[in-house]
Amino acid sequence: MRLKVWHAVGMALALTVLPPAPARAQFAVCNQTFDVINVALGAYDRTAFETSGWWTIGPNQCANVVEDTLTARYFYIYATDVFGREVMTGATPMCVAPDRFEIRGEDECLVRGLLEARFHEVDTRRSERWTVFIYPPPS
Repeated sequence: MRLKVWHAVGMALALTVLPPAPARAQFAVCNQTFDVINVALGAYDRTAFETSGWWTIGPNQCANVVEDTLTARYFYIYATDVFGREVMTGATPMCVAPDRFEIRGEDECLVRGLLEARFHEVDTRRSERWTVFIYPPPS
């Protein structure tokens, strides 16, 4: 009986001394294909679009591409397989680069020495946490 009481007191003390860590908001991308994919992300940041990449995500794995509180309602995703074939594309043109990149602005990609890609728009509905699943393209 005494052991149970001390266990309960210890648990109560631990809960008061160590408050739970705050939940982190995030934007995750999950790869539901059978191939490794490379993902680029775009978002509007106050005055211009910004794109960044690449996150490499294995089959049936997820990556947190934004770990902070989501500040934009719309995010834009572009994904290719490791051979450069498009896996997820959309209608919004933005700039990417062959290697890791952070690019501000979506205009004149080729003139700036960059590549243009068509990003898929994702409406997070102002949620704090969002996950996008990328599936194999139809054959």
